Amino acid sequence: MTVRHDIKDIGLAPQGKLRIEWAEQDMPVLRQIRARFEVEKPLQGVRIAACLHITTETANLGRTLQAGGADLVFCASNPLSTQDDVTASLVADYGIPTFAIKGEDTETYYAHIKAALDHNPQITMDDGADLVTALLKTRQDLIPGMYGSTEETTTGVIRLRAMAADGVIRFPVIAVNDAITKHFFDNRYGTGQSTIDGILRATNRLIAGKNFVVGGYGWCARGIAMRAQGMGASVIITEVNPFRALEAVMDGHRVMPMHQAAPIADYVITSTGNKHVIDRDDFEVMKDGCIIANSGHFNVEINIPALQEMAVSSREIRPYTQEYVLPDGRRVYLLGEGRLINLTAAEGHPSSVMDMSFANQALSAEYLVKHSKELDNQVYPVPENLDRLVALLKLEAMGVQMDQLTDEQQEYLTSWEAGT
Repeated sequence: MTVRHDIKDIGLAPQGKLRIEWAEQDMPVLRQIRARFEVEKPLQGVRIAACLHITTETANLGRTLQAGGADLVFCASNPLSTQDDVTASLVADYGIPTFAIKGEDTETYYAHIKAALDHNPQITMDDGADLVTALLKTRQDLIPGMYGSTEETTTGVIRLRAMAADGVIRFPVIAVNDAITKHFFDNRYGTGQSTIDGILRATNRLIAGKNFVVGGYGWCARGIAMRAQGMGASVIITEVNPFRALEAVMDGHRVMPMHQAAPIADYVITSTGNKHVIDRDDFEVMKDGCIIANSGHFNVEINIPALQEMAVSSREIRPYTQEYVLPDGRRVYLLGEGRLINLTAAEGHPSSVMDMSFANQALSAEYLVKHSKELDNQVYPVPENLDRLVALLKLEAMGVQMDQLTDEQQEYLTSWEAGT
């Protein structure tokens, strides 16, 4: 049977399969879920369209959904995050229809989203909410058959909550991003390590001793700041939230406005989910040789059109490193076209981190099939018992044991009569 696809090169499949198997070794929670799914088939015949970063870890999520009986199709959630050998293996080795090519233009990106919707999904999985947005705008005929949707990232959850506030959402959505086992670990440890990895692969520059500015201090930005500090950088945080700014100070970082940080920055990395965190006025005062990159979902955090308009020349001086020369001779280096640098220049989060995130995705899909009729058209958190199960399975896989409450302790915690 011919598997529908639009990928770069099916001949890359052998390499992709090896990398998928390598990632699987460090994803014990997902392996346990897949083993159960193979027996119970909780997703039997359910059509799922997943708009995610097509990486080795995502392939293992696909294998888990497939084991559960799902009829699955993949498309990319970012034009530069696809791993072309993985797409080849998904098609050739696992028979999963896949529409994703690293470096695809905007027209192709949305054509691939359309191809995924042509699968007539009953569940959508998103990383940024582009797939569910396209469904609500262009394929409302699919809504009556929908169990619901899941969302992987902070930016997507922000968009979906705005949709819910406007009364646009027509089916339940589970915010996988907000699971404790996702945003505490994926966003902090995964984004922290993989962002630094992407910067180093793109530049091969030293971080120790440099002024390293991080835009924001949410979970992703905390992780980036922690890793940069660990490599010897002097970390500066820019924030608009007083609680996060205060936390950054207490964590040992300097906090100042972006316009004040720009003249002394050697690196500026954005991770806020907002637009124009680095703006025209910051480019006007930025020091010569400053390296700028983004680790937020969309490439709007850096005002790239303003930088392009200001520059007198530009060139790709290294892969994923674009040099912009300003009128006074200062040079600014933009990494990865302002897109997710951890997926553009590197391979994304480590497998052991995505193990928990994608375990939440698989369990949330199962939950939607079982409970969607009980849910309203709004954004829900991952049920606490599922989030807790993922944490327990991870600890078990790591060989870590915890204390258990005694009956006496449990009674004490649920009573009010005991006092001083």
